[in-house]
Amino acid sequence: MIGILGGTFDPIHYGHIRPARELIDRLPFDEIRFMPSSVPPHRAQPQASARQRLDMVRIAIEGVEGFTLETCELERSGPSYMVDSLQELRQGVGQDVPLVLIMGSDAFLGLTGWDRWQMLTDHAHILVTQRPDYVVSPELDLEVWLAPRQIKPELLADSPGGHVAMISQEEVDISSTRIRAMIRDQQDIRGLLPDPVCDYIKEEGLYLAPETEEN
Repeated sequence: MIGILGGTFDPIHYGHIRPARELIDRLPFDEIRFMPSSVPPHRAQPQASARQRLDMVRIAIEGVEGFTLETCELERSGPSYMVDSLQELRQGVGQDVPLVLIMGSDAFLGLTGWDRWQMLTDHAHILVTQRPDYVVSPELDLEVWLAPRQIKPELLADSPGGHVAMISQEEVDISSTRIRAMIRDQQDIRGLLPDPVCDYIKEEGLYLAPETEEN
């Protein structure tokens, strides 16, 4: 079973890494692929370049068992629509391998704003991570779509795709926005992300400039 964790990773931090590590420990994942987006269609553009974000993810997961890097969105031109990425990944792994898109509950509740969102489960499962005290209350369109697809997380490995599962996880209170603000304010960010990524950010001079509406 292969997990897909997409994002801008601007920068990657322990709020991405620790929950992914927990999922590998709890469910039968063979690997979780970290997939940096190129041109995210649903949010402001990243402050770091695609190359820099790719470098940071590579540095962060280097040597971590079960973590791999997926570059398909950076190799494709245009907006990084998840349905296109999953279709490409499905073609790469074959029709029988369970493929699982991992997302947080907030992203899931906004799923109806995604391009061709109803087709995501044509290519993969979706695993929604949520706080232990959080109850997902989808909007009507999403709830109707979800009802026949929802299964327990333990069953994701039994089929290649087509289902949605919910799993509770303790929230790691770290965000890329907070890290970028701390860097601009010349605060110490060590402990929030791997030290080699901190060193890379300093070497590249990242996140020192004020953010604009575009990023």
